[in-house]
Amino acid sequence: TGHANLRKSEFPGPGLNLNEALRVIDLGHNEPGIVEMVDLPTATLSWPDEAATKLFAERLAGNPALRNAYVELRGNLGAGKTTLVRHLLRALGVQGRIKSPTYAVVEPYTLEPAAGSNEDAFNIWHFDFYRFDDPREWADAGFRDIFASPGLKLAEWPQNAGAQLPLADLVIELAVAGDESRTAVLTAQTKAGTQLLASVRP
Repeated sequence: TGHANLRKSEFPGPGLNLNEALRVIDLGHNEPGIVEMVDLPTATLSWPDEAATKLFAERLAGNPALRNAYVELRGNLGAGKTTLVRHLLRALGVQGRIKSPTYAVVEPYTLEPAAGSNEDAFNIWHFDFYRFDDPREWADAGFRDIFASPGLKLAEWPQNAGAQLPLADLVIELAVAGDESRTAVLTAQTKAGTQLLASVRP
């Protein structure tokens, strides 16, 4: 599938026809499709401080499409990937300590539905592939089954897992722009990703 096109451009607006951005060739027989990147919808955001990061996370958490999304977080050390995930998990309702999965590779969370609700439990997995030396570790660890199951998957350092990972719905590339400020380039790669992007654009 290749990597997301992370060039800076303005999000073209809610009227985007995703078929103009993605051309998917269905190979059938349960084979993955081939996705050709063609001017994927993007947005460049500036966060002057952590409060702005928190506000972004709260807006993203309010989108129903996030419930079964796969979101990649890219950026150098100290760019704010884990901070963003913590704010997002808090906004989704995760209580207690939120640990970095740098050593454990993955930290799972389960949010139980409200009493009387017909919804299933909401499963969330926070991955950090920073210490991966070989992309084959991803398959050996059994993560393929997790990614095939319902729930939200958040992955830091996805490039270390190589082509083992599925196509992300949304890619968030973070960069330090000052002492506290950050720049975030968001790229939607699927219909769900486009819905997520539309909900957080300025």
